[in-house]
Amino acid sequence: MSGSRLLRGLPKHLPLLAAGGFRRKPRVATRCHAYSTTEDSSSRPIGRYPVPNKKDMPYDIVELMEEVEVKTGFLPNVFKAMSHRPAEFRAFFAYYNVIMNKETGRLSKADKELIIVATSAVNRCPYCVVAHGALHRIYSKQPTLADQVVVNWKLADLSGRDLAMLEFALAVCRADNITEEHFQKLEAHGFDREDAWDIAMISAFFAMSNRIAHFVDLRPNNEFYNMGRTPHEARRDRT
Repeated sequence: MSGSRLLRGLPKHLPLLAAGGFRRKPRVATRCHAYSTTEDSSSRPIGRYPVPNKKDMPYDIVELMEEVEVKTGFLPNVFKAMSHRPAEFRAFFAYYNVIMNKETGRLSKADKELIIVATSAVNRCPYCVVAHGALHRIYSKQPTLADQVVVNWKLADLSGRDLAMLEFALAVCRADNITEEHFQKLEAHGFDREDAWDIAMISAFFAMSNRIAHFVDLRPNNEFYNMGRTPHEARRDRT
């Protein structure tokens, strides 16, 4: 699956945090300029590992990163950070794509992003809270809900369905003993066992992602903070 296929249909300025395919034999890119290791408005590095020069990256990774940057208007720092290990970059984003961009099941894109926000808050991951909070605002058209969930998900303006979904996701996140009662609560709100698998895989994958971000000291792009917070911004992101 090509980067172009993954980018197709995404709203302009919406940061794509997915990739997949990468079946071609890597070639060294001919481009010679480097991605910045710091944010434009700050001297603070985006992480503790250096970002490789483009000319030293495999071609397929450079191609995807450039497509993402053109489509969204900026390159999310997770791409830069993971490019330090090309094989791990491919594996990481391929699995992300499988669980986040699947078209079956009862979880909407907003549901998935809310799961990530809630579990990443528990895992104290600034990057994922900020980046996926932005994505939730865009998909849900609700500019404050993700912020409420970060502070206290039990007091947030959530439906019974959302509460059941997050309760299950957080049980997986905390490595609680999963019992039949957990599944019964989900089923009472219309989720089946396959939906439970989807919720659990997102929670589990992002527990790993949170720890990678923590280890490399990954910093959110400044662009994420204001995305989807006002009607004007939300309309721009959808154009």
